[in-house]
Amino acid sequence: MDVHDFDFDLPQRLIAQTPLADRTASRMLVMNSETGDVAHKHFRAIVEELEAGDLLVLNDTKVLPARLVGVKEETGASIEVLLLKETGDNEWETLVKPAKRVKPGTVITFGDGRLSAECIGVADQGGRTFKFTYEGIFYELLDALGKMPLPPYITESLDDQSRYQTVFAKERGSAAAPTAGLHFTEDILEELRAKGVGVEFITLHVGLGTFRPVSVDSIEDHEMHAEYYQVTEHTASAINRTREAGGRVIAVGTTSTRTLETIASENDGKMVAGSGWTSIFIFPGYEFKAVDGLITNFHLPKSTLVMLVSALSTREYILNAYDQAIEEEYRFFSFGDAMFIRPSRKKENE
Repeated sequence: MDVHDFDFDLPQRLIAQTPLADRTASRMLVMNSETGDVAHKHFRAIVEELEAGDLLVLNDTKVLPARLVGVKEETGASIEVLLLKETGDNEWETLVKPAKRVKPGTVITFGDGRLSAECIGVADQGGRTFKFTYEGIFYELLDALGKMPLPPYITESLDDQSRYQTVFAKERGSAAAPTAGLHFTEDILEELRAKGVGVEFITLHVGLGTFRPVSVDSIEDHEMHAEYYQVTEHTASAINRTREAGGRVIAVGTTSTRTLETIASENDGKMVAGSGWTSIFIFPGYEFKAVDGLITNFHLPKSTLVMLVSALSTREYILNAYDQAIEEEYRFFSFGDAMFIRPSRKKENE
């Protein structure tokens, strides 16, 4: 399957640069996964769309203020360091700009020396491994010195850093937000619970590998970067009970989807609690074992995320829905509007 099969023309003006004042004010395109039929609504309609007995699964990862700007100790040159993944005792995989100025042995300081990092490893595409030294608590320093790692297509500053964080963020460790969850408020979650919709959480720490462009022509040749996930016994049991009762499992975001499909049994789709690393790559032809429906944002052309949502329906239906979203001037990407890929109504118990 060719990567260009998932391309589309997106006007630059539709890339959302700032979040809406009200998280729930987003628009929501609802698409029937089986017929491709499309309806245009607002996000609060998700309460009407979900049914008693359904289960909503959200990603409770918390974004680190992982973008640090420091100075090269030798020259005073400004260096930007983006933390990606902790690999050892105060050691982190990072992306660096400008990378050509940072070689093994280079020392960068942040916050007038409150935090210091020595480069101990070099990787491709600006990747560097640093050993950090400091006094006090690392994450408190990060809160004081770091900024939210907004995607490169967002060029405006973010006044309220909490808007790149879900209201239920709990487990610290992401380099990017699980953006489908940004639309939810505690009020909407309570309305859903009151209606009889289950609400459960998994954790997947989002790495930049999820968003890196596909650089091969054939998508079967693309390799995903591994990301850490954790699923509790409570959540696994709730999913199993929902499926046994004929309810629908609705994932919030591609990160929740990838986590659930990673841990679902190949034989019967049963969930087993656990943690680990996943590099699962979902594209058309994949047979879903755990997820029935998906709440997501609108994604970049030719991205692995467009491929994933296409697998839950068809490529043709998804691209048609995207065409309609562009025509109706929906807002795209991280701070943009929502899409609900709606499965069939729940089945009666057999």
